[in-house]
Amino acid sequence: MKKEFKEGDIIITVDYDKCTGAGECVTACPVEIFALEGGKAIAQNVGECIECCACVSACPNDAIEHSSC
Repeated sequence: MKKEFKEGDIIITVDYDKCTGAGECVTACPVEIFALEGGKAIAQNVGECIECCACVSACPNDAIEHSSC
């Protein structure tokens, strides 16, 4: 199951079948968009994203897709 988080032109998709809640996206994101909820990553305040793609690179399970990356 994929969960889409969208604001403006930015779309962040987390594949919950792949996400294991490692939290690497939480640590990597310089603007603190990511959090863990129920053992899965969620993207909050997507409009604050600086489109650095750190979340995509940091995820050990390739569970994050970003419209800018």
